[in-house]
Amino acid sequence: MGLEAKLTQDGIITSTIDAVVEWSRKNSVWPMPMGISCCAIEMMAAGDPKYDIARFGSEVMRFTPRQCDLMIVAGTVTYKMAHVVKKIYDQMPDPKWVIAMGACTSSGGIYRSYNVVQGIDQFLPVDVYLAGCPPRPDNLLNALMQIQEKIGRTKAREFRNKKLPDPTVLQNN
Repeated sequence: MGLEAKLTQDGIITSTIDAVVEWSRKNSVWPMPMGISCCAIEMMAAGDPKYDIARFGSEVMRFTPRQCDLMIVAGTVTYKMAHVVKKIYDQMPDPKWVIAMGACTSSGGIYRSYNVVQGIDQFLPVDVYLAGCPPRPDNLLNALMQIQEKIGRTKAREFRNKKLPDPTVLQNN
């Protein structure tokens, strides 16, 4: 029924190529799940029938970075693990986005120690921060909708020159 409302009298849909491409890009985000600790359980729960991440076109969680465009980092990131997360991020094709899921990922959480990264924004460009310890699955869906809105507002060519954080942060620790 919604399709008929956009048809002309002759049954022709009018749009631009940019609008069709933006719609398809924002409704087919494929996440790369980086479940490092307890937040990963809540990330998995987002796929169950109660929350149903499939409604947003993101049920295809790929475990190969070359097929993903959204990295969901869920859990405590240590400096030893940060190198792995950064390497996987670098293997993802452009344009790509990052969700920092949970307090530990966003700011180190309760772990104020020498081996825990105090926020992944020190080595990755984060697009959406998810609050909570652990954040609920519906919060993850809200973050996914924010990413979709961001994708819909931007053109693919704008992501070529995305600023990255200083790479010396990982080299010093």
